[in-house]
Amino acid sequence: MLLEQVLTRLRSMVRGDVRSSEPMSRHTSFRVGGPADLYVRPADLPSLVAALDILAGAGLPVLVVGLGTNLLVRDGGIRGAVVSTALLGGWHLEGDRLVARCGSALSGLARATARAGWSGLEFAAGIPGTLGGAVAMNAGAHGACLADVLERVTVLGDSGPLTLGRDEAGFAYRDSRVRREKLVVTEAVLRLRPTSPAQAEERIRQVLRVRAESQPRGVPSAGSFFRNPPRMAAGALIEQAGCKGMRVGGAEVSPVHANFLVNRGGASARDVLTLAARVRERVAERFGIWLEPEVEVVGEDPS
Repeated sequence: MLLEQVLTRLRSMVRGDVRSSEPMSRHTSFRVGGPADLYVRPADLPSLVAALDILAGAGLPVLVVGLGTNLLVRDGGIRGAVVSTALLGGWHLEGDRLVARCGSALSGLARATARAGWSGLEFAAGIPGTLGGAVAMNAGAHGACLADVLERVTVLGDSGPLTLGRDEAGFAYRDSRVRREKLVVTEAVLRLRPTSPAQAEERIRQVLRVRAESQPRGVPSAGSFFRNPPRMAAGALIEQAGCKGMRVGGAEVSPVHANFLVNRGGASARDVLTLAARVRERVAERFGIWLEPEVEVVGEDPS
């Protein structure tokens, strides 16, 4: 099926935002990336299901994203379709359970539950992105992660909706079955603990204070670029290898936190990837450790 035909079907059957040749630099926190052939941002769950069905029927590859905060899109863009869950927010409390949709901002959930007197998500107050992406990559900080609080998650797979318990979700460090099998999160249930709003909000202030003091602010990035090796900090290895401040084009190893590669202005994806490769080589030469990216790299190089 021609892209124009798919585009017409999407626009007739999907509520939300449907575009063609959409620059992904507009939809990633790195602010780099070439165009996606199709870009779909459904306004509700039925539209998400309809969009995925149409794209599968057309035989097009599909990349599902949230807010693009852990994503680096190559300069040639993405062939096929990008489907964003960013509009699929909403949450409510059922006793000590938080029931939230995939597009809910993780930091917003942390603040809202703290104000309501529930503890468990304070660690996530400074983590950008959506709940769906956070579940898929088992996002974490300050010694805690999503696996600590997740009770169950509902996903869309090839055979339809499926609910996975915590153990079935196959969590690992910055990984999960959801990510490995490319399942699409639609909703998650998190189990929280009662606390006083004052205590929860103070913990959030502490988390945000640490992040403000130790991480770059006001420049595009995708957060921590490399995974921490076992019992080590990638940022410390990069700093000790002398990489802080290293630049390629508009991309820089942050002088504030060495595990943040930042866009100082006008960076291309090639700049970022070239810089990342040089960092990996220096760390490997110095320590014999090959750093693995935490950021998901997708798309094609320019032809």
